[in-house]
Amino acid sequence: LKLVRFRCPGQFPNTAMATYCYDESWSCAFSSIPPFMFAGLGVALALGLSVIGAAWGIFLTGSSIMGAAIKAPRIRSKNLVSIIFCEAVAIYGVIMAIIMANKMQGSEEFAVPDVPKDWQAQVVTAGYCLFAVGLSVGFSNLFCGVCVGITGSGCALADAQKPDMFVKMLVIEIFGSALGLFGVIVGIIQANAGQFPEHKLGA
Repeated sequence: LKLVRFRCPGQFPNTAMATYCYDESWSCAFSSIPPFMFAGLGVALALGLSVIGAAWGIFLTGSSIMGAAIKAPRIRSKNLVSIIFCEAVAIYGVIMAIIMANKMQGSEEFAVPDVPKDWQAQVVTAGYCLFAVGLSVGFSNLFCGVCVGITGSGCALADAQKPDMFVKMLVIEIFGSALGLFGVIVGIIQANAGQFPEHKLGA
């Protein structure tokens, strides 16, 4: 992919020497980034932040289960459901990353125009859309994993002291795990508008 940078319109109108975006302003430099880069960042954010959230939740829950199981070994098996809830967060990120990656279509060369039109406007829109999907899904799963991890940790400690607390804490965990599912649902709806057109420059 070749990046072509344009001179910002309206700036340095009387300058004969060519001026590029990165010489003028950060905003103009960012506007010259191809939408394929934003789409790729969206995929990376959806997957990376989801895995971080899942790993964080497993770390919090697993350490509490192992510690409490020393005094109450009976909690080892049934509290593994908290680990499953945390792992589901990473699965959400993998599913969304696959959906987003399948929507990306490459191009031999793409220059970011000042005023995108036709298929170029669709490419720019799709790139920004998939970037927004990555933010929505990634951050919702990140906080979902932390929420489930902290709740699962409390569930394990409460179950070790009072067995009838397990079901009540499990209900709270289920509501916490639903937060990541909300992000996935919204992400799928957002991703429907992020379809790259099957067009190559010069075709």
